[in-house]
Amino acid sequence: MDTLVLQDSRTRIGIVPELGGGIAFIEALLPDGRTVPVLRPWTGNAVDGPFAFACNILVPFSNRISGGGFAFDGVFHEIAPNLAGETFPIHGDGFQRAWAIEAASGQTASLVLPGGEIGPFRYEARQGFHLKDGALHVELTVTNTAPRPLPFGAGFHPWFPRLAETTLCFQASQIWLEDARHLPTVQVDVAARPEWDYSAVRPLPRDWINNAFTHWPGIATINQPELGISIEIAASPNLDVAVVYSPGSGADFFCFEPVSHTIDAHNQPGYPGLKILAEGQSLAVQMTLRWLPE
Repeated sequence: MDTLVLQDSRTRIGIVPELGGGIAFIEALLPDGRTVPVLRPWTGNAVDGPFAFACNILVPFSNRISGGGFAFDGVFHEIAPNLAGETFPIHGDGFQRAWAIEAASGQTASLVLPGGEIGPFRYEARQGFHLKDGALHVELTVTNTAPRPLPFGAGFHPWFPRLAETTLCFQASQIWLEDARHLPTVQVDVAARPEWDYSAVRPLPRDWINNAFTHWPGIATINQPELGISIEIAASPNLDVAVVYSPGSGADFFCFEPVSHTIDAHNQPGYPGLKILAEGQSLAVQMTLRWLPE
């Protein structure tokens, strides 16, 4: 598999179009000559699966859909599980398909996925990558090509290094608790779970976390003292849910996922956060990753 590399004076990134259009690495080029990872780098082995990448694209939905599918406009739409070992379909199929390069230069690239297809969804998607002053700007656009309206979602799934001194900071007002199947149970105020209140800088929890935070204003900061950098995550207003995932302190990664909707939104009243797209209509979302020296 070929890796498409973009670079400016501060940052170098690698993208693998053939494997889900995923980001293989983002490296910070420090003033002292060191190179450190902004995201956990890909293993380089396709057999390790898509979640060994540094960042996955989430389209035409994020996270899990329960119950074998969802009802919309009086019709039940079946969706089969799309990953071995998963009970429910997860994260759409954009991260599992080969993307094609539309254009590429030193600091910019665009990829296209002309034939996305999972369950009832038929769609075309595009990713645009742009490096400017060391910050990576990514835009994802999905267009419904099915002959019927459907509720679409989207998002990004970056995997960050988890080190002993890693900290996280972001605002949110509520959080969804999950059951043993990783489906949402009840939404509570963040104040009810103070150990997950990241309105001030704090370490990641020692134990499992896999929860959707809502009313996120689109800004988060990760501090990596061992690497000598901090990372700012900025997302478009329509990505107002942040999923935080880490198996625990023994893991070498954690995920902070800006997404458009909560887990299993297709089976919640009103399809919260999902956008109903008629044939030919599109949804566009953006994420920026910027590193700063500490």
